[in-house]
Amino acid sequence: MANAANAKDGVGFRSERGPILIALMLSTGLVAIDSTIVATAVPSIVRDIGGFSSFPWLFSAYLLAQAVSVPIYGKLSDMAGRKPIILTGIGLFLLGSVLCGVAWSMPSLIAFRALQGLGAGAVLPVAVTIAGDIYTLQERAKVQGYLASVWAISSVVGPSLGGVFSALGIWRGIFLVNVPLCLLAGWMLVRTLHENVERKKHKVDYAGAVLLAGSLGLLILGALQGGQAWAWNSPIGIGVFVVGAVLLAAFLLVERRAAEPILPAWVVSRRLLATTALVSFGVGTVMIGLTSYVPTFLEGALSSSPLVAGLALAALTLGWPLSASQAGKFYLRIGFKTTALIGIAISVVGLLILSLTASSPNVALIAVSCFVVGLGLGLLATPTLISAQSSVPWHERGVVTSTNMFARSIGSALGVAVFGAVANAIYGGSTGGDADPATVISASGAVFLAALVAGLLTVVAVLTMPAVKADSVEQAGDGAGEAGQVPSRAEGRSS
Repeated sequence: MANAANAKDGVGFRSERGPILIALMLSTGLVAIDSTIVATAVPSIVRDIGGFSSFPWLFSAYLLAQAVSVPIYGKLSDMAGRKPIILTGIGLFLLGSVLCGVAWSMPSLIAFRALQGLGAGAVLPVAVTIAGDIYTLQERAKVQGYLASVWAISSVVGPSLGGVFSALGIWRGIFLVNVPLCLLAGWMLVRTLHENVERKKHKVDYAGAVLLAGSLGLLILGALQGGQAWAWNSPIGIGVFVVGAVLLAAFLLVERRAAEPILPAWVVSRRLLATTALVSFGVGTVMIGLTSYVPTFLEGALSSSPLVAGLALAALTLGWPLSASQAGKFYLRIGFKTTALIGIAISVVGLLILSLTASSPNVALIAVSCFVVGLGLGLLATPTLISAQSSVPWHERGVVTSTNMFARSIGSALGVAVFGAVANAIYGGSTGGDADPATVISASGAVFLAALVAGLLTVVAVLTMPAVKADSVEQAGDGAGEAGQVPSRAEGRSS
């Protein structure tokens, strides 16, 4: 897409590509804020439209729609260009937000949340792909720091804004606030991102897209709802996985004959791409373990307020952009693999402290542990994603980026299932359940230990990465483009 190598200006809001960077941050902010703002408004929503037993689907429907659509959008962005796909995603997110704001019942709100998720499935991976297109390898880590900072800000702004709207009795505002952000982000992308996509006839893999969405949807649904909405060994609990597996097998057969498969075989056959996807899977697992249970741990064990618990967890997303913005200095000098090893080592130290001190909870210590984990994840996630992006030409970068981010979503979905099963087993064996502080400490400690195990397994994934230098990876990706395989050139400039 973008001829990043020819970019002469720097990274920042005042640079020539600054308007696009702002637009990408706004687009990312839509997804980031939405992931935190809804939770604080759930009590108000339930009081107004009812449906208490169904409210978890507000999150599951969104996550499910987002996860299953990511690989499809990635392939489409390689075929049609980034701009139409991200604008489509923003449009769907805008429509879903407006409909959520006028929802009349819990089922309607859940359906409209799924529509938002379909929009988010395009916005997030394509925004990261555009950043990979228009910035050089040396610049991308700093850009990732900008994008990661959006999540740090959202971790504080989201819950606070949701709380304000709830306190004022206008919970619908948490969705309608997206409207001006969507319009501004879309307008800036239309004005500043210019593509020159080579128009050629594509054979869209409709069958593959339908089978992939259906199979992944059922498998993720089973992981998210198993042990909660239904028992693991119930007919529906087993049936969801069986049907999902059958559809997945059918998808693999269809892809072998597809002219332009949605998920090409080379994504998993190339060692660098496969191992970085495994690393992303581990990042998703560790992240969900902390974001799901640190607030519960502090509120249940120490009776901390939701605000204090949220701020302790926010340390995780504060550490991430700090290290992500500096990752380029490391991987340009010592390579991607070594940088990633340093990152996962730091994260494991933070997870170890969290596990060892869980029996004697302390807010400050939990916050410090989360901050350390975040520092490590910034040095882990950034170089692995950038190494994968840089190793391929433009027409493969969308698939590679979306696969990497999809692996993180799968890690989060399976992590929710595993950690939930661990915690529920302890809660179920206690007479006090989740109302007993001692039981909360025991269950949370077990989850933190499981997250530590996930971190150690991620170490193995990093060790299996090929040891490549930054310059050789970039030459491999640029070389493919110079051979005439890149169907598009784009420039980011102010109009």
